[in-house]
Amino acid sequence: MFKLAQRLLPQQRLLQRPALMRRFISTSDEVKSVDTIGGLPSELVIEQKLKKTTRTLSTLQNHSVPIAARVTVSKDESRDFMAVFPDVVRDLTTYTKGFNCNDAVKWFAQVMQYNVPRGKKNRGILTVLTYKNLVPAEDLTPENIKLAQYLGWCVEMLQSFFIISDDVMDNSTTRRGQKCWHRVESVGLIAINDALMIENALYAILKQHFSHLDCYVALMELFHEVTYITTCGQSLDLLNSNKSVSEFTMETYKAIVDNKTAHYSFYLPFALAMHLAGYKDAEAFRQSKTILLEMGHFFQVQDDFLDCFGNPEVTGKVGTDIQDNKCSWLAVVAMQRANAEQKQIMIDCYGQNDPLKVERVKALYKELSLPSTYAIFEEESYNMIKTHIQQTSRGVPHQTFLQILNKIYQRDS
Repeated sequence: MFKLAQRLLPQQRLLQRPALMRRFISTSDEVKSVDTIGGLPSELVIEQKLKKTTRTLSTLQNHSVPIAARVTVSKDESRDFMAVFPDVVRDLTTYTKGFNCNDAVKWFAQVMQYNVPRGKKNRGILTVLTYKNLVPAEDLTPENIKLAQYLGWCVEMLQSFFIISDDVMDNSTTRRGQKCWHRVESVGLIAINDALMIENALYAILKQHFSHLDCYVALMELFHEVTYITTCGQSLDLLNSNKSVSEFTMETYKAIVDNKTAHYSFYLPFALAMHLAGYKDAEAFRQSKTILLEMGHFFQVQDDFLDCFGNPEVTGKVGTDIQDNKCSWLAVVAMQRANAEQKQIMIDCYGQNDPLKVERVKALYKELSLPSTYAIFEEESYNMIKTHIQQTSRGVPHQTFLQILNKIYQRDS
């Protein structure tokens, strides 16, 4: 299942539409012969895919998930989750005051306010929604729901730790529609220590609110394990960014994605909710992990596409994967599909800060019909993950997984 992206390569024969795929996953000259995609003219599909002012990132017009039926976080759910954040800040400032460092207390409150509650908060709210889906109605007491919300904010704090650190390493400029924290006046490399404070503060929250529960040790171990796995993924990402684009492989890409993104973005929130709900079955955790890592792979390919072709006003950040020489899905597939001349263009232009070279790479992606290829990948991946969900047998209701999958399908940010 994790070789979903490889299903788009010429040597794969498992897709349902071989004639269509032969047209798409071939040389650029052959791509020009494509007439339709999903019943629509290919030119129209590609035009829709690249529009930055409308929501057309899923171009196959696949209506297997009707727009009205897609799961979105309700305003009430988001509001209830946000209502707990002041309690988190209060708990942490009170805790920090105990170390006789009042200036650090004030500063840390600013760090938390600027970085943690921004963005869509999908990981944190996913923790809460999953917990609600896993426990009987009689267990959904205000106290238990608030515990799930605290866990969700711990996930958001871990996310902020990763984001701040990643933005410093990549020297990024914007994140979540505002300046990266290290770019804010008077912050700079202080952001490194701020990230460490956020990461370690989540364990203070865990101790205060969960130490009396049987799952306390499991929660702590899960946070530590996933943090280490994610930093391993970040290491892979950074090390490969120093290599030539000609050395990128789909196997390397998969390893980066599994470790850097999938574990903390999908498995962590879900597994935390399972522990809080009292799940003990190791097989239930194993099956859940397999599906959630598949979703994480799907999610990262989407992210790579949006980095290049998304609208910064919608995504909240300016994509820099090309300039940063990232081992992205687009770069890997482009090198697999390109002829010798096109590969040389990638080698000469990829990983360069020159705006003209960046635009040349983007133009080559379009010449290779990667927006259309991505559209097919998105549809096929969704259907395959959905089938895998329906085949699971241990403990977790299928609808719990489908809610997550439907939420990320056809996203634009």
